[in-house]
Amino acid sequence: MTLTAVPGVRVGHWTDPDGLTGVTVVVPPQPNVAAVEVRGAAPGTRETALLAPG
Repeated sequence: MTLTAVPGVRVGHWTDPDGLTGVTVVVPPQPNVAAVEVRGAAPGTRETALLAPG
């Protein structure tokens, strides 16, 4: 089974081969619980603070 086979889960991906970068987005159905793990020497994150409790 793959993640895209789970009903209601949407997955998107984009790659920039010239920039050697990309992004994957997973959107689960609501309600949901979310978390993030960031790795790498120079990660670029946006809005990850929204996952903080409260």
